[in-house]
Amino acid sequence: MKKTNIYAVACAFLVSSLFPAQAALTVNRSRVIMNEGDNSVSMAVTNRNHQEPYLAQVWIEDEAEKKLTSPLMVLPPVQRIEPDSKSVVRIQALAELSQLPKDRESVFWFNLREIPPRSDKPNVLTLALQTRLKIFWRPVSIKLDDKADTVPGLENVTLEKNGDRYTLKNSTPYHLTFVEGRTALNAKAVEGFEPVMVAPKSETLLSLAAQALGNTPALTFVNDYGSLRLLPFHCTGAVCKAQPVVTP
Repeated sequence: MKKTNIYAVACAFLVSSLFPAQAALTVNRSRVIMNEGDNSVSMAVTNRNHQEPYLAQVWIEDEAEKKLTSPLMVLPPVQRIEPDSKSVVRIQALAELSQLPKDRESVFWFNLREIPPRSDKPNVLTLALQTRLKIFWRPVSIKLDDKADTVPGLENVTLEKNGDRYTLKNSTPYHLTFVEGRTALNAKAVEGFEPVMVAPKSETLLSLAAQALGNTPALTFVNDYGSLRLLPFHCTGAVCKAQPVVTP
């Protein structure tokens, strides 16, 4: 990609943050779960613009936001979608998936960039909006039932005080995404909590001071279906153990 193109896209995203715009192209899910053995996963892409066709450009990145051509690929890489119409993109599994860890999830990013038609009017700013979704690849050893509301092992997640901060320890083989913190199960969200995704069998330091979350913290996480669930904790000394999951 040439520098001029990068600059143009960067400007478009900057302007879109100043002047909120609504994406014309949308997908029918908020995340993708792909199990070992799945040859592909399909997603519907809808053009919600009633008048203009859009091009849909798609690609996959790794955790470091590096564009990939394996072990997953998405097809077709570019397609035209007519006004008020739907189309399909397919995430294709490749042989290299066999090289991924077998005891935990791996995560990738699905990217969809909408390319609007060129305007023939002067002084018109065209925005190239982009949608990003997480793709979670699960080996067969940790595959879940399709009706499972949460992943197993959440009862072993802990918060541990590390100075004036909480360290969140994820002992499960799944990625856990926390988007909100509370001082208690029925309390309001604490301002300043930064959403965080904790990798399998790893830990991370939360952004807020431990005092802001208190001694009866509850964290809101996102399940496989994009729904929110609450994980309350019971603290004894410096260690807080997870309690049964609650639906908000």
